[in-house]
Amino acid sequence: MSISNNMETSIPKPMDYSEPKPAISEEEILRRAVVRLNGHILGFVLGSVGALIIFGATNFLILKGGEVVGPHLGLLDQFFIGYSVSLVGSLIGAAYAFVIGYVGGLFIAWVYNLVVSLRSRVRQ
Repeated sequence: MSISNNMETSIPKPMDYSEPKPAISEEEILRRAVVRLNGHILGFVLGSVGALIIFGATNFLILKGGEVVGPHLGLLDQFFIGYSVSLVGSLIGAAYAFVIGYVGGLFIAWVYNLVVSLRSRVRQ
């Protein structure tokens, strides 16, 4: 007997089709599909890429060697205090590049999300 009671309760109720649901317009579908950017993720990615570029370029020039090592890259010391074309300088430059990339990513995501929210309000 308990089996039949169990079966009766597990049968789903029929759907109510008396009232049709309103159709969603294409604009609404697109508005819902627009993805907002996560500033922390974008900042982390841009910061990591920038740090790898500075670190790699500096160490490539160190390994390449020569009479004058990286005069153009050495100009970064005007912006990155403590940077030089050396192993320690590559770490300092990578840290600066990460921070600048992270802040830049936060700013880009903020502006993008602001534009998306303003455009979605205008369309409503």
